[in-house]
Amino acid sequence: MTTAKTPKSRSKKQAADLVSAESIPVVQALESHLRYTCFKTHKVSTSRDWYNTAANTVRDHVVERWVNTSESYFDKDPKRVYYLSLEFLIGRMFSNAALNLGIAPEVKKGLNALGQDMEALAEIENDAALGNGGLGRLAACFLDSMATMDIPGTGYGIRYEYGMFRQAIIDGQQVENPDNWLRYGNIWEFQRPESTYTVRFYGKLVEFREGDHVEHRWVDCEPVLAMAYDVPIPGYGTKTVNNLRLWSAKAAREFDLFHFNAGNYEKAVEERNASENISKVLYPNDTSVLGK
Repeated sequence: MTTAKTPKSRSKKQAADLVSAESIPVVQALESHLRYTCFKTHKVSTSRDWYNTAANTVRDHVVERWVNTSESYFDKDPKRVYYLSLEFLIGRMFSNAALNLGIAPEVKKGLNALGQDMEALAEIENDAALGNGGLGRLAACFLDSMATMDIPGTGYGIRYEYGMFRQAIIDGQQVENPDNWLRYGNIWEFQRPESTYTVRFYGKLVEFREGDHVEHRWVDCEPVLAMAYDVPIPGYGTKTVNNLRLWSAKAAREFDLFHFNAGNYEKAVEERNASENISKVLYPNDTSVLGK
């Protein structure tokens, strides 16, 4: 009788069967993403379509190195560094990734051949609103440095939906508006619904017996789901791409059909709103009791 072996990373032959992103001419990759990823043609494409096209082209190169890095860590099982932070000010990924991978000149030349300006497209990308100040910038620098120095490392943080706030001055007064940086999606993140865990808040611990066995159970708690999103962090001048894992709060029960059918529409989504508020904003205004 034979014992099934645990599958390991793909073989060199399997890897060779895949088409490398680096082997595809940049102009060809751009044309392909415009048509098949954005479902657009030159005649109807917008500036944002071209940003998405260019970002996806660069992302292909990042992902290829990301996969190779992950497989290397899996095979060698090195010691790893895990950096936890409430903030990660990683900035704009498109231009930074192209620079770190050393493909910025090729991408710029390819875009120019198609009548597009790389610098103008880079301005379309929203800054990742995952922080507020020095703490977030320092955390991002640590991640960049670990990847650049080929140190196996992973960052862990929260995927804020609105980050901090976007400032506007109206009639000489500061007005705070939500920084909806995810309005158009985020090409650089990969949702991992298979990595969703239940986090319990409040409640109490009770003791009960089953025969001679004493057990403890957490009851009267409020469960919230934490869903993972992965963001690649490419090092400068190296093949290493490390990972930033961000967590987003999701409701354990998104919609209450009983309350909805009874006409209580606000109550129907109350649990969802309460749960997802956890990862809405970095620091809520503390002038109210709830904010504190």
